[in-house]
Amino acid sequence: MEIHLHREIDKLKSKILSLGDMVEENLLNSIKAVENNDIELAKGVMELDNKIDNMELEVEEDCLKILALHQPVAIDLRLIVAILKINSDLERIGDLAGNIAELVTMKQIGDSSDPLFDFTAMAKLSRGMVKDSLESLVNMNSEIAFKVCKDDDRVDKMYYEMRDKINEEISKTPQKSAYLISHLTVYRMLERVADHATNIAEDVIYMIEGDIVRHRM
Repeated sequence: MEIHLHREIDKLKSKILSLGDMVEENLLNSIKAVENNDIELAKGVMELDNKIDNMELEVEEDCLKILALHQPVAIDLRLIVAILKINSDLERIGDLAGNIAELVTMKQIGDSSDPLFDFTAMAKLSRGMVKDSLESLVNMNSEIAFKVCKDDDRVDKMYYEMRDKINEEISKTPQKSAYLISHLTVYRMLERVADHATNIAEDVIYMIEGDIVRHRM
């Protein structure tokens, strides 16, 4: 029975990592779509988001089956609980990538190279956090996971600075409000991506150390 349990857990690990790869790819493509105002690439992001949603449901069902059939305990139970939570965060990152892409297809995003915006820097940091959170999961490395948690403060700072800058610009040029608000929406989504990456990192720490750090970071 224990051998069968660990075989099912290995399959589950493989599936969650595949989901992570899909999400990371889609996030990267959504960022490229904004940078290049690439509507076709954005449409591809939205299509892949449907596959991500389906895989998220599969992972959830697999977790629930393992819990029901094998009633795991100790570290195995901790692992499955963490994967359930990571699965949800990955799906949300996929949704955010899809939402960013949708703004591109609706032609609500203008020139991301506008000097007012520092899109590339924030996008690079948020995407890097997703990449690092998945690396911490693959390698079961709590050191990388703790780094992700610290990087979240940097993303928050960048977002608040950009929010204040855009709000100031709206008051000066209200005729550009729609354009400016669309960009602020993208920044807010990137900030949420970073939050979900942080959640994943915290769950990796929980898997490795059995320590809940969410309210202590």
